[in-house]
Amino acid sequence: MPQAASSEVAAAVADAHRREWAFVLAATVRVTGDIDTAEEAVQDAYASALSTWGPRGIPKKPGAWLTVTARRRALDMRRRAATSQRALPKLLDPEEYTEDQPGRDAEGIADDRLRLIFTSCHPALALDAQVALTLRLLCGLSTADVARAFLLPEATMAARITRAKKKIAAAHIPYRVPSAAELNERVDGVLSVVYLVYTTGHTAPSGADLMRRDLAERGLELARMLRVLLPHDRDVAGLLALVVLTDARRGARLDEHRELVLMEKQDRSKWDRPAIDEGVALLREALNARPPGRFALMAAIAAVHDESESWSETDWQEILGLYDLLMETWPSPVIQLNRAIALGFAAGPAEGLAELDALGTEPQLARYPYLAAARADFLTRLGRLDEARVAFEEALILTDNDTERGYLRTRLNELTG
Repeated sequence: MPQAASSEVAAAVADAHRREWAFVLAATVRVTGDIDTAEEAVQDAYASALSTWGPRGIPKKPGAWLTVTARRRALDMRRRAATSQRALPKLLDPEEYTEDQPGRDAEGIADDRLRLIFTSCHPALALDAQVALTLRLLCGLSTADVARAFLLPEATMAARITRAKKKIAAAHIPYRVPSAAELNERVDGVLSVVYLVYTTGHTAPSGADLMRRDLAERGLELARMLRVLLPHDRDVAGLLALVVLTDARRGARLDEHRELVLMEKQDRSKWDRPAIDEGVALLREALNARPPGRFALMAAIAAVHDESESWSETDWQEILGLYDLLMETWPSPVIQLNRAIALGFAAGPAEGLAELDALGTEPQLARYPYLAAARADFLTRLGRLDEARVAFEEALILTDNDTERGYLRTRLNELTG
């Protein structure tokens, strides 16, 4: 294959992985009834695309080609292992599946990805395992990227994902959207999954780009799907409000040189005002629940930012109060970190720095670059430039996103100069 054609095919396969992985895997699980077998078949399909698309040309619908190839591979694997397969637990009962059956439940949800989410988010699994497994299966994230999202070593995350898959098989967890009676106990895990899908795309854990637009768009799309599925659920409204209000600022996050611009210096005319209006309307609905859920509170924080005319007019006292409520609802080291930053802008950088320093012994934040970056910023504002340089260097060491690294390097060079 000529080098140019080879590069074109590789780029097309990579793009299909970003855009189509979830569709292909979810459709293939319907054939195999087994997640590991489906993953193997899908991986074979992508490998086949690398060798096939060059001579035959890149198909007009790569996702459809990959799905057909993966399903054929899965059926072939089933035929070759028919005897042993009969002894394995199935996600689907045989009478529930025929090859031409569309992916639609009685509730009218015509997207196999939702089946895959609800399967991965079964209450038999621990919540962190639910989120990790769905990021791995639904979004095709590498185990390393999932581990970064959880601030855990890769080996620990690999073992967690393997255990979760085995538990799904052993517990005969069905591959379907649950009935209305089951939804309440399953929704929180699904919301956590969708939120982490979006945030992982909003700021990619690693790579050259600030965002993984495919994941951010997937998170927003899934949040909207859940809104259709559960139109009266206030927590779903809160999650969608949070995602919409956060995504509304996307257009101002990079300058014309593709360099990071923090909210303090963003051009707010580039913010998506119709999206902000939509998010605020969803937030009002979500806040009708008492007490408000964690996604509604985070959306309320985002709304304070979005509705502020400028950075200097931001109501940091209100944001601080919302973080206090969030700590009661959903305490975590990352929320403590964000509260400390809000305190620094509400009461002064010295107050914020003291709170950040108190978090320095928190194990979950030991390799979290935003703690070091926040310390560096407050130290700079206090004129403690030697300490700020050390903190910026620490943040650089811990950061794997190239765009964020470029911003930190610029700040460090400014201090050195």
